[in-house]
Amino acid sequence: MKYNHEDCLALLEDIMWSGTPQCPYCQSTNSTAIKKEHRYHCNACFNSYSVTVGSLFHKTRVDLQKWFLAIQLILNSQEGISGRQLAKKIGVNRNTAAYMIARIRKAMLEDYKLIQKIMQIDLRE
Repeated sequence: MKYNHEDCLALLEDIMWSGTPQCPYCQSTNSTAIKKEHRYHCNACFNSYSVTVGSLFHKTRVDLQKWFLAIQLILNSQEGISGRQLAKKIGVNRNTAAYMIARIRKAMLEDYKLIQKIMQIDLRE
C-alpha cells in the first residue's frame, strides 16, 4: 500500500472535517493540535480527541490503511468475502477480520457517506 497510517489519518480528517477539526463532544472548532499523538485538545470543553472518535475506527488497534483496504475489498467483492479471506489479504487474524467485517457492515447502514468517500480513495500501488 502506498498510504501509511499518518496519510490515512490525514485523508480521514479531510473526509470527516473538510480540513477544520471539530470536537465530537461539543462540536466546537476551537482546538489545538497535539501533533505527536495525532490528536486535538478542545479549548471549549477541554476534551482530547482524534478523528476516529465516533467512527467505525474508534478504539481499534488495526492501522487505518488496513481498514481502508478491508472496506474496499468487502464492497468490491462480487460474492462476498469471508473472515478468513480478508484476514489473509490484509494481514490480520481471523477474529480481527470478522470483527472488522461486522463493523464495516454496521457502518454501511449508519455512516454510508464515510464508506462511499473511502471507496473513492485509490489504494493501489
